[in-house]
Amino acid sequence: MAQVLRPNTTGSLFATDGKPHPLQDTLLAVTLVCGITAFVSSMFDSLHLLSSWAGLVGILTGAYGQFISETTRERFGLILGLGFSAVGFYLGLAHGGLFGGVF
Repeated sequence: MAQVLRPNTTGSLFATDGKPHPLQDTLLAVTLVCGITAFVSSMFDSLHLLSSWAGLVGILTGAYGQFISETTRERFGLILGLGFSAVGFYLGLAHGGLFGGVF
């Protein structure tokens, strides 16, 4: 029962190993923000440029974040962000694509 009384001294909410992971936390935040932006903006036909590009950036940062992630909590958030990014990206492509008919 002694483990219950130990304070949580980790440097980050997502670092369960007790070490700080600033790069991984930054990639996680960028992936989640891009994913939510892509997902929400994909619901509107006229915002296909925003949803496509935000989704693509979210997919790329999430993939690199998965490659270098060190804890399970980081991976969980990255998978959520990747899912939102992918849905937003594909719906943005269906509504007009990355370039909006320029090419």
